[in-house]
Amino acid sequence: MHPSVHARSVPDKPALIVAGTGETVSYAELDQRSNRAAQLFRARGLAVGDTVALLVENAPVFYDIAWGAQRAGLFFVCISTKLTAPEIDYILTDSGAKLIVASAGLSYVAEQVTTPGVIRLMTGGTAQGWDSWDEAAAAQPDTPIADERAGIDMLYSSGTTGRPKGVRVALPEVPDIDGPNVLAMLAQGLYGLNAETIYLSPAPLYHAAPLRWSMSVHRLGGTVVMMQHFDPLAALAAIELYRVNASQWVPTHFVRMLKLGEEERARHDLSTLKVAIHAAAPCPIPVKEAMIGWWGPVLYEYYAGSEGNGLTTINSAEWLQHKGSVGKAAYGVLHVCGESGAELPQGEEGLIYFEGGTAFEYHNDPAKTAEAKNAQGWTTLGDIGRMDPDGFLYLTDRKSFMIISGGVNIYPQEIENRLITHPRVADVAVIGAPDPEMGEKVVAVVQPVDMTEAGDALAAELTAWCRAELSGVKTPRRIDFAAELPRHPTGKLYKRLLRDRYWGETGSRIV
Repeated sequence: MHPSVHARSVPDKPALIVAGTGETVSYAELDQRSNRAAQLFRARGLAVGDTVALLVENAPVFYDIAWGAQRAGLFFVCISTKLTAPEIDYILTDSGAKLIVASAGLSYVAEQVTTPGVIRLMTGGTAQGWDSWDEAAAAQPDTPIADERAGIDMLYSSGTTGRPKGVRVALPEVPDIDGPNVLAMLAQGLYGLNAETIYLSPAPLYHAAPLRWSMSVHRLGGTVVMMQHFDPLAALAAIELYRVNASQWVPTHFVRMLKLGEEERARHDLSTLKVAIHAAAPCPIPVKEAMIGWWGPVLYEYYAGSEGNGLTTINSAEWLQHKGSVGKAAYGVLHVCGESGAELPQGEEGLIYFEGGTAFEYHNDPAKTAEAKNAQGWTTLGDIGRMDPDGFLYLTDRKSFMIISGGVNIYPQEIENRLITHPRVADVAVIGAPDPEMGEKVVAVVQPVDMTEAGDALAAELTAWCRAELSGVKTPRRIDFAAELPRHPTGKLYKRLLRDRYWGETGSRIV
């Protein structure tokens, strides 16, 4: 299963449609463009096992590059377009990327990237220090490279230090570019995705789910309808216009669509939609109930991570009988373990592990890799939960207090590390607080050196301090002040005590 196969059998079929413009890329065109990309990678000296980075907005060229890297045996790192230059430099250095492709629309940050020795190409225009990807790719042959070999994505999540860590799995054992793909097989088996699928992707492609699910649709020969930016009315219009029958969402999308007026929500024909997959963040029970009431029993939820070590799934009918659950294991075997590492009885809360899933490592962080495994070799994403007698999993908390805002993972320590370097900050804790639209918002609780300076002026100064080094999603939306943070004499911060002030006595963000 690979788009090159469909390029031979159904060359004129749309592989991609840009929702807002109607621009269409056929399978034949995708095959030719990805071949040129692979040829360009080889021409610039990249060999099997090397790494290429993408700093590209949602545009057809994203798939040219990603599929080109996949058929050239490369690791491809998809970088968030919201990051700052220092954050991008860190990922380029850590991943060992030999080449980066950036969008011209991001030249304002791309021009500030300083990582030495990285080949820099820009699509949609050029900038100082950057050559044209479009011109270089157009000069390449559109035939396959001589040494095609299956590559794979390498996506970044956070490490124990707060810096993002690359989730690295080995190149596929089967080197053929059209070899077996677990996610494509799951998409077919669990959700019935196939060559007739018309799949709406409303989220940024640098996220794991939009990238991997849309590429799975390409493997199956379906059509991806890509939104360049999410808008609730535009999403509903796209479902009607393109007769979308499958889609991928995060709970924030649901919240924004539910906030539309009744007339706006009823304006579009959504009857073709048979599968609406969602994940990435906990979905409040009332929100999911409202979505099932509106769209019908077409919602399918799953729980997984970029690590690919396991997967749970649940459909609408099952969820209505097990409200709040993220489902039963569909890939890997679920275990819930206590602090000692021993498996707990059903119903008791503990750390969630998967057995038998894909092996992975955190790039350049053997300590974090080891921390994710137990004595049995089972792996964890660091989440706390419980299983009911029927084997359905319920998430109750994140062990690391990771913040999830609008489906985006935000790691407090990186923000804390920035704030604590401000000369007027004596101590700081960053937590997630409830937000009706985004699920959570970033809140910094700051202990100033001089409490008399606490107030709006200092909050604005600290916000600007964060924005200078951190992306917008990581910059605190609210800064509160405290004369002292709750620390144990050993120095341990009781972050839960702070968090409970915002979430209530339970401290749980899972409704």
